[in-house]
Order: sequence, then structure tokens, then C-alpha cells
Amino acid sequence: MWHEGTIRIGRSIFQYWVKHYDEPSHFGIGNGRISKLMLKRNGRIVYNYDRSEDTKAIDSDTEKALAILIRDYN
Repeated sequence: MWHEGTIRIGRSIFQYWVKHYDEPSHFGIGNGRISKLMLKRNGRIVYNYDRSEDTKAIDSDTEKALAILIRDYN
């Protein structure tokens, strides 16, 4: 299942796309339910996970947005 939306952290607004499943998987973040997750800020990819971490979180705002999405979807 795909979800997309925006999330605000401080002065940053992120667009996100998350693909998650009902059950955890070894492909998921931390063996969880999220198999794909992309965060963009100002049109730039600031985090990407596609069955493995392709682009690490670039700063603390990105890490906070990622933590919220993992809490909600993983």
C-alpha cells in the first residue's frame, strides 16, 4: 500500500512517499513493514530507502521526519 503526503518539521516541509505492507519483511526498514520511503525537501531527495538505504538522512530535520514516518507506518 502506498501513502504520500507532506510533513512539517521546524521550518522544513517534506514531501514523502511510503510503500508499506501489513506484515514485517526482511526488506523493510529495520525488518519492519516499510519497503520503500522517499523524502524530498524543495524538490531534492533528502532520504531514500528502496529495500535498502540508498540515501541517508542529510540532517536532523530529515531524521525527525523519518522517525515520525517510521513510527506511523513501520
